[in-house]
Amino acid sequence: MKIQACLAAYQEKKEGCEMQGNRPFVQKENFLVAKSARLGGFCLFLWTLVACSPTHGLVPLPQATGFYRLGAGDQVRVLTYNDPQLSNTFFVADTGTIAFPLIGIVQAAGETPQSLANELTKTLSSRGLLRDPSVSVEVMKYRPVFILGEVSKPGQYQYIPGMTMQSAVALAGGYTYRAITNTASAVRTEGINGNHPVNGRIIPETLLAPGDVVTIYERYF
Repeated sequence: MKIQACLAAYQEKKEGCEMQGNRPFVQKENFLVAKSARLGGFCLFLWTLVACSPTHGLVPLPQATGFYRLGAGDQVRVLTYNDPQLSNTFFVADTGTIAFPLIGIVQAAGETPQSLANELTKTLSSRGLLRDPSVSVEVMKYRPVFILGEVSKPGQYQYIPGMTMQSAVALAGGYTYRAITNTASAVRTEGINGNHPVNGRIIPETLLAPGDVVTIYERYF
């Protein structure tokens, strides 16, 4: 009778039965319930970490597409065939222009190296400055990338083709002890349709583009 009463109380109230013969069964049930509760709490903790991530909700940063377009801060070399006086290295100014001999101010920002060469060739020919001019343009130095946030030396650094988030952080002296190292955000203009800045999520292997502004965030746990 005592065993039946104990089992009835357990089934009705979900309380532990004190009968010795039933303790292993009741303890197993309680253990599973406690384990499920701990697992649920751990999952909730992981979800909280993801939801609190500074890059949560950001889409992956789109890749730069198409041919590279010049911008302020780039350094280009212009070679004019058979005319050393018109061959030199030029910096693209903040206004997006270069000062070219005999021509004057020429718009460079937004142009590809080839389209800038074509424009210079056309202008030299149309103004009668050279007969059948041949001009080529190549990028000597790209405009810098900017590394902000939890790195040892935030600032601007010279872009190198093939640069990733990880290599950029290395140039900036590495992460601080508070840094989130597996993700960051970057603002990109280069290679984006309409040249409108886009903010996106990046990972250490993400390839950067000239002019990118990378932010390394602080962790809170």
